[in-house]
Amino acid sequence: MTTTMTLARLRDLRLGGMAQALERQQEQVGTYDGLAFTERLGLLVEQECLEREHRKQERLIRHARFKLRATVQDIDYQHSRNIKQAQVARLAQGEWIERGQNLLITGPCGSGKTYLACALGHNACLQGYSVRYYRLSRLLLEMTQAKADGSYQKLLVRLAKIQVVLIDDWGLEKLTTAHRNDLLEIMDDRHGSTSTVMISQLPTDEWYAAIGDNTLADAILDRLMHNAHRLSLKGESMRKILGKLTEGEHLS
Repeated sequence: MTTTMTLARLRDLRLGGMAQALERQQEQVGTYDGLAFTERLGLLVEQECLEREHRKQERLIRHARFKLRATVQDIDYQHSRNIKQAQVARLAQGEWIERGQNLLITGPCGSGKTYLACALGHNACLQGYSVRYYRLSRLLLEMTQAKADGSYQKLLVRLAKIQVVLIDDWGLEKLTTAHRNDLLEIMDDRHGSTSTVMISQLPTDEWYAAIGDNTLADAILDRLMHNAHRLSLKGESMRKILGKLTEGEHLS
C-alpha cells in the first residue's frame, strides 16, 4: 500500500491526527529513520490523541455558549477588585468541580463577575468538563417553554448532567412560585454531584429576600451555599476604567 493510500485510509477511519503526523514524518526526510517502527507508530498515536483532545475542548467551549470570550490567563489583577490570584489559581485546578462544589461570585455592576465566571468555565472546558452559561431569565424561560411542550423532565435530566452550570444575573429577576419550584428542582438534582456558579450583583445575605418565599428560599440556598466557594468583587466598574483608558489613549 502506498503512502497516499495509507493517508486516505486513515482519514476514512477518522484518524486525521495520525494522517497529519504521518505526512510530517514523510516530509522530514531522514529525521525519523533512526526510530524503531513501534516508536514511529507511537508518535502517530500520540498526535491522534492530542488532536482528539483538542476537538473535544473546542466542542465543549462551543456548547457552553459563554457570554464572553475569557481565559484565566487574561484576568486583570492590576486594578483593586478584591480578586486574589492565589484563590483563582486554586479554582483553576478544578478540584471543586471534581467534588461537586459550587461557586458564588458577587460584586457591583461592571466589576468583572461575568468575565471571571466565563474564564473559569472556559478553563473547565479545557480540563474536559461540560459547561453551560445561562442568564437567569433565559433559563427560567426555557423551563417554562419545556413545560408547555412536554420536554420538562428531559430538560431537568440534561441540566443535571452538565458538570458546571453558570447562572448570571441571579437575584435580579422577580421570581414567581413556578420559578422558585423550577430552581429547587435544578438545585436538588445537581446538589453534591455537579457544580453551579452563581453570578450576582446582590451580596449573598440578600439572596434569601430576593427569592421571596421563606420555605423555598431555605431549600434552594441550603443546597447552593453550604459547600460553596465565594468570590466577592469590589471596586469601580471595569467598563468605566477601561473607558477612561481608551479616552486617554485617544487624547494622547
